[in-house]
Amino acid sequence: MKSSVPARRRRRQWTQRAGFALLTLAAVVTTAPIVLIVAVILRRGLAALTPEFLLTFPTNGLRSGGILPAILGTILLTFFMTLVVAPLGIAAGIYLAHYAPDNRLTRAIRVAILNLAGIPSVVYGLFGLAFFVIFFQMGTSILAGSLTLAIMTLPVVITTTEEALRSVPNSFHVVSVSLGGTDWQTVRRILLPQGLPGILTGVILGVERAAGETAPILFTAAAVYLPNLPTSPLDPTMALPYHLYVVSTQVPSMPAEVQYGTAAVLLILVLLMNVIATIIRSRARARRHW
Repeated sequence: MKSSVPARRRRRQWTQRAGFALLTLAAVVTTAPIVLIVAVILRRGLAALTPEFLLTFPTNGLRSGGILPAILGTILLTFFMTLVVAPLGIAAGIYLAHYAPDNRLTRAIRVAILNLAGIPSVVYGLFGLAFFVIFFQMGTSILAGSLTLAIMTLPVVITTTEEALRSVPNSFHVVSVSLGGTDWQTVRRILLPQGLPGILTGVILGVERAAGETAPILFTAAAVYLPNLPTSPLDPTMALPYHLYVVSTQVPSMPAEVQYGTAAVLLILVLLMNVIATIIRSRARARRHW
């Protein structure tokens, strides 16, 4: 009987080691391709990131010159998209988490939101073309593209906001109400500050997805080449994802440094957004009281 105890202990140790090894292998297999892709793009693209490449217009049929209009267009599309999706998504998430009754209608709404998050982006592009470009007569413009991207990312922001608010301990709400706080005061002063890290996570995911999408802006906002920078939200714009698609597939004899340089700029832009948002989220998490 005594000899069986060390044997069981050894089996548990081997099982634990095997499980840890499998988890480590899964992590390596998952992250290695990502690291390899980033390394290849940066190694081949950083050499092209000269001031001329970043601050001038494309020339010679996009084969030379810079990508300034595409950089600015991506920033504008992402900025206007965030202005729309952040308040709407957070407000909808607050309603579903705190005010909506638990009935068949709200459960059906949650299922619909989850299904909308899985719709291919090209479908959102066709919707934006029919709804914003044609029906509302916005034309191919920054505004139409931003609204299309906002609708595409709205399910992610709503879902993460609801989950972030639901993760706040119920005792916070009970204490606030017991001290005479109204529902809105509880949401504004307790739930939102405590759930802010999770809410920011949803906004970050939405912004990153929107910054790298091609199909929605292909139908609603993007142009192959523009001689001038946009001066109005109703103007079309160049954008890094669509520009990368064009220089990679549509232009013959395209220098590889232009392709990898454009990909590197897009990658750095997305990573920079992620770093800034992560810093803000970390500071908000440090101020959390649970």
